[in-house]
Amino acid sequence: MVIQTGFNWLIEQQLLLSILFCGFILLERFGLKALGSRFVYKLAWLLPAALVIANLPNAIKPLQNSNISHHLITPNQPFTNEVGISWALMYALITAGLLIASFITHTRFVKSLQLTELTQFEGTLTAGVNAYTSQYVATPMVIGILNSKLVLPSNYNAQFDKATLALILEHENVHIKRKDNLTNALILLLTILLWFNPLAWACYASMRRLQELTCDERVLANKTTQQHILYSKALISCAANAPTGLMAYSHYGDKKTMLQRLTNIKHSGKHSKFAKGGLLLVAASMLSGLAIAKQPEAMTKEDHISPTMRIEPLYPKQAAQQGISGSVVLKYDITPNGETANVSVVSAKPEAIFDREAKKALRQWQYKPSSMGYQNVLVQLDFAINNEVANTDLIERIKVSH
Repeated sequence: MVIQTGFNWLIEQQLLLSILFCGFILLERFGLKALGSRFVYKLAWLLPAALVIANLPNAIKPLQNSNISHHLITPNQPFTNEVGISWALMYALITAGLLIASFITHTRFVKSLQLTELTQFEGTLTAGVNAYTSQYVATPMVIGILNSKLVLPSNYNAQFDKATLALILEHENVHIKRKDNLTNALILLLTILLWFNPLAWACYASMRRLQELTCDERVLANKTTQQHILYSKALISCAANAPTGLMAYSHYGDKKTMLQRLTNIKHSGKHSKFAKGGLLLVAASMLSGLAIAKQPEAMTKEDHISPTMRIEPLYPKQAAQQGISGSVVLKYDITPNGETANVSVVSAKPEAIFDREAKKALRQWQYKPSSMGYQNVLVQLDFAINNEVANTDLIERIKVSH
């Protein structure tokens, strides 16, 4: 049941997530010149913020007058098996397989490096970080999710002069201080959870490119033109030999990423405050719209709805044995294709006795398809030992339909 509930919730969020992913990808592709990489990178926080706001509990939102349908449940209803669990199990199996494959890939990669610690390293490193060399890497990199290690090519002294090496080390130190490998691992985890959405993978790639761009900006802040040129040459050298794939470890990217980074260095510091302000205003409006988008709307008589398939909740065995009756008021949405979504408990008496079975059944109800669907529909499920038990209205109702 937990797998099914989580899978349903994830599917319900795909439209919102896809819109957010598209917006972020477009900003990364076309908005860097006007906005700057660090500004766009920070906008990534809008993704979880929008998701949280869109899923605020209905209990903290005002409840307007709405029609409430009324259904009576007794202990003698037939048991109905759950449907649709196969898709949830398939999702869980594929997700688990991807997570295991990612873990094995990263573990094998680290072992294949055959690291040799540098006991006398003259470069400047973040406190607590040790330097290593490996003959199996062609570019510097930081490995380790929690405990960072700097890995240099075995011939790093011949590959880089002191000035170039100092700039590269500054770049790697930025990754270490920001704990970018941990950030990348978490983002990769979330991307794998959304493996069926191609926009999630594209957004992950955009995040990784932006991470490198922001790193470049911090390194080159207040640097001379000669240092900009030296750093750009180092990028070209590193990008030509950079590893590829979806590793959580920061790396210099492919040739396309390298070209983007060189372009960003060229336009650094030439960003539009007007564009940033306008985009923040749009983002604030979007978040405000999400906060109020799910407010309930009163339905007219013409909006009367009824399910085409109603799964009766199971009467809790312990409640039936003890002769306990009660009611649960649920709020939910009906999607345009007639499925229920965003099911939550508004009120229950007694509390926490019938809630679970009520929500479990309501998630399986089906309605006639409609053009727009319905939001914040209310239903009261009355659990009674027999038909003679009086129903108690838990909230004020305009109309009760049987």
